[in-house]
Amino acid sequence: MTENKATLSVNGKTIELPVYKGSTGPDVVDVRGLVSEGLFTYDPGFVSTASCESKITFIDGEKGVLLHRGYPIEQLAEQSDYLETCYLLVYGELPTAERLEWFRNTVKNHTMVHEQLNHFYNGFRRDAHPMAVMCGVVGALSAFYHDSMDFSDQDHREIALFRLIAKMPTLAAMCYKYSIGQPFVYPRNDLSYAANFLHMMFSTPCENYEVDPVLAKAMDKIFLLHADHEQNASTSTVRLAGSSGANPFACIASGIAALWGPAHGGANEAVLTMLLEIGDESRIPEFIAKAKDKNDPFRLMGFGHRVYKNFDPRAKVMKQTCDEVLNALGCADDPLFRIAMRLEQIALEDPYFVSKKLYPNVDFYSGIILRAIGIPISMFTVIFAMSRTIGWFSHWNEMMGGDYKIGRPRQLYTGYTKRDYPKK
Repeated sequence: MTENKATLSVNGKTIELPVYKGSTGPDVVDVRGLVSEGLFTYDPGFVSTASCESKITFIDGEKGVLLHRGYPIEQLAEQSDYLETCYLLVYGELPTAERLEWFRNTVKNHTMVHEQLNHFYNGFRRDAHPMAVMCGVVGALSAFYHDSMDFSDQDHREIALFRLIAKMPTLAAMCYKYSIGQPFVYPRNDLSYAANFLHMMFSTPCENYEVDPVLAKAMDKIFLLHADHEQNASTSTVRLAGSSGANPFACIASGIAALWGPAHGGANEAVLTMLLEIGDESRIPEFIAKAKDKNDPFRLMGFGHRVYKNFDPRAKVMKQTCDEVLNALGCADDPLFRIAMRLEQIALEDPYFVSKKLYPNVDFYSGIILRAIGIPISMFTVIFAMSRTIGWFSHWNEMMGGDYKIGRPRQLYTGYTKRDYPKK
């Protein structure tokens, strides 16, 4: 990290500020010295503020670039899988064959949850949203593991890593089973990570579920493509909670809560809701006209991205996977999928959408895939949370292993100045 200088003139006074240059990306002005000058910066939404230094993930939204530890997401999606990417995010390098086998086996050895945790689900209403249940049960994990809570110890952090990554699919599948009144299904360690999740979701004691390899591969791709996305709202929430010294289970629960917001993790759910609202191919022109009308609040969900101003690099991979799943399941005649494919064609060809770079994003395709697999809309964000747990943990772990301070944002106060309480 090299350093230059910037000058800021305020009220006739010149202040020198360091300017840092990272390995790639924009230069960063260090404004920490402003507080000693009686000044703060004002940046609602932190859109121009680097809240931390990180070596994990880099995004260039203008060029459509997403790198994990320097590796392009397209290459990881083609040549790697979710658990190898998990290893990469946490440890910084791709594993050797021996280390990868150790990592996979260790994850498999932690897939079961404590039997007492099963009873925790009974405290929720049957119609509770699965994300509400996930917030509770993930936070509750901290009540079960008092043996390894010294998180200044790297070994204790590593134990927490395996417990979280291994148990998240089990807990998520239990949320689904509880919501539909079916018994919980125990994990099978002879299956891959993604296949095991599908097994726990759809198997029952009276009928085994044979996992389709095409669907397991698609599920693994969804996990991998959502594994991390730099300093977004939920990751920043995990870092902020962790800066207080909170345990990782509580921190991940806070990330789940932030992800639950429709502006963050609910995008693929919103895609399916929109397709259901359109309802029939004959109504597509009507909704396209609404999307083009600047006075109409309607937006086509799953098109464009706040960060990617050109294209979402994950969407290219997800489109190919979407085509494979729809072909394997014979969904070509499903009215909802016909609507989706027609919208995709319009977005890629219509001059209005092309000029505004409103291309289909990863949420558009992942929502279609999840519905085709048979996963209900209410579980979409839960699966996002499962996938993103490794990213959240990696950022928490990076912070805990470095030099950090408790987060304490400032404010621009616009309320009353001091006033006296009226005498009675």
